[in-house]
Amino acid sequence: MSSTPRDGRDPSARVYAPDFLTELFRNPLDPGYEDAAARRREVPPSRWRRLAARPVSVVVILAIGFLFAVAYRETVAEEPSRAKARAGLIAEIKQRESETDRLTARADQLREEVSRQRDAALGDSQASRLRNLEAATGLARVRGDGVVVRLADAAADKNAVTGADAGPSRVLYSDLQKVANALWAAGAEAIAINGQRLTATSTIRSAGEAILVDYRPVTGPYEVAAIGPGSMRDRFDDSRAANLMREVAKTTGLSFGVKDAEDLTLPAAPQPRLRYAEPSVSPSPSPSGSTSARSTSPGPSGSGTSPSPSGGGR
Repeated sequence: MSSTPRDGRDPSARVYAPDFLTELFRNPLDPGYEDAAARRREVPPSRWRRLAARPVSVVVILAIGFLFAVAYRETVAEEPSRAKARAGLIAEIKQRESETDRLTARADQLREEVSRQRDAALGDSQASRLRNLEAATGLARVRGDGVVVRLADAAADKNAVTGADAGPSRVLYSDLQKVANALWAAGAEAIAINGQRLTATSTIRSAGEAILVDYRPVTGPYEVAAIGPGSMRDRFDDSRAANLMREVAKTTGLSFGVKDAEDLTLPAAPQPRLRYAEPSVSPSPSPSGSTSARSTSPGPSGSGTSPSPSGGGR
């Protein structure tokens, strides 16, 4: 037995209205907004509106141009003062460098005079032993045959798109560290970088784009001069540092070269400032024969360059 609705219509023939949420997601825009947008598309903007939009565009363009002109004028006005300040700083740096060089030369003269007076007071045997210790520790000028390793920055490249200088590939402080330590390992007895003698406490670091050797800036090209045995050149050429620098020079355009040198003269390093060690006041040496401060000669790791795996990225 089947039941039929009271109105006598078939239930399967009914048409239900769509769900409210479904309709909301299908047509999120209110019908009134949609009709207004359609009317705007059908009716073109009036001539008055088109004419009114032009002055507004012109005013905006003029305002932007005025701002650019003011910024350019301020930049150009400040450029002479910046250039003057930069030139003044460069002149002061050069003056200080020349004064430092003059004082260094004077200190060398005084050191030689002190050495002569000391040798005369000590006698030949003690003076000779002291001179050997000073030469080994870098506190005396030395002469001999050796090698010179030269490193220089690559030439500036032009950017293929903008035409501006892309900047040269520079010699890093870690490159000088690697070269110095490789020379120590090859048998070097004395090393100097651009005239700065390396000792067991020397440092090679960077400050911005400058390279400091014992806190004194050095500029390229960099020459690492070393005095040592005749086999030092071959041992250095076979070292990992030399192979790495040759590969870097091939890929980046850096200049790297090694040459033999005869009768090199390396200057003495500045006298160290002792902060913790003091001269012994004992009239006789201790039974163990030790002293308060020992002098040691620099070895393969004695350049004090503190090489690190991340220093320089090469």
